[in-house]
Amino acid sequence: MNKIDISNWEEFKISDVFITQKIGKILHVPTGANVAKKDLVEGDIPRITVTGTNNGIYGYFKEDEKNSNYRVYENFISVSFLGTVFYQENKASLDMKVHCLKPQNVSLNKYTGEFLVTAILASLKNSSYSDQISSTVLPNLTIKLPLKNGEPDWNYMESYMKHIEKLTQEKLSNLIQILRGGEKRKLEIKQWKEFKIDELFDVKRPKTRSISDYEDGNVPFVASGNYNNGIIKYCNPKNNEALDKGNCITVSPIDASSFYQDKDFLGRGGAGSAIILLYNNNLNLNSGLFISSIIRNKFTKYSYNNQLSSSSITAETIKLPSTVNGEPDWNYMNEYISYIKTKATLILNSVNIVYANE
Repeated sequence: MNKIDISNWEEFKISDVFITQKIGKILHVPTGANVAKKDLVEGDIPRITVTGTNNGIYGYFKEDEKNSNYRVYENFISVSFLGTVFYQENKASLDMKVHCLKPQNVSLNKYTGEFLVTAILASLKNSSYSDQISSTVLPNLTIKLPLKNGEPDWNYMESYMKHIEKLTQEKLSNLIQILRGGEKRKLEIKQWKEFKIDELFDVKRPKTRSISDYEDGNVPFVASGNYNNGIIKYCNPKNNEALDKGNCITVSPIDASSFYQDKDFLGRGGAGSAIILLYNNNLNLNSGLFISSIIRNKFTKYSYNNQLSSSSITAETIKLPSTVNGEPDWNYMNEYISYIKTKATLILNSVNIVYANE
């Protein structure tokens, strides 16, 4: 069962599988509803925003039953306008521009939920949209699902994910045993140091650009999305247009999603959600991945209602490994990511899940 035969799968529109409200073209959960940050009171219900980390959770707050805009749901899939997709097993409230999806005829569980999350992400990756997944765009997206009697095969989805869970646990256990017999690498932070962003990087922003002004090509257009390395399309640059230089880190002002860009690209600029560019001559692929992860996890306080700017990011600090001279330890970052890549390769090779069209 490691190999999936999708030759008999069928494409379903989101609106065919999930509950929608037939009022105009609005999703079942109104996506424009907003609750100001000042109105949130700390509690125990997770708040789902557009962030691509921690299952989309921004913080934990009390439910406001008197506010019709305070949307709380349970056992659903959250899809943000930036394309972050997560299965929410328990109660959660939705921030502005986060959609709620529930199947029409069945209740989700963690296995079918995670299967559908993967299917939706695959659809978003292969689709072409501008900057946002709106309440008009999302219902018309298609996802490919296993089929039984003309309907999605929910039993297959659940059994397959259970199989993958078991297989992965077995392979990880084997990997741990292998690593115990060799050198172990622990991320030691005792000798780490705080560095200000503006002291570590040359902070820039792209020139004014809109994706709608470009035809298809082979140069990545990087915007404020939080998957696919921030790339929303490959475009043809305009005549004599200077590209943004690669070997930098791009940061989304909306949720601080951060990616290392190795090649020259077209960066979205000219608006409040224009990406932020961080340059340092010591960067390479590994150190770029290391620092991108640090930024993404450190700046979780930023959201659609509280965006990063060129000035606010310069005042931020991140903690990095340092040398005895108090400089960033670029060698350590490079070696650590190389080690992580080796572990990941071992895991992927062990699981060896193959999707095949047979």
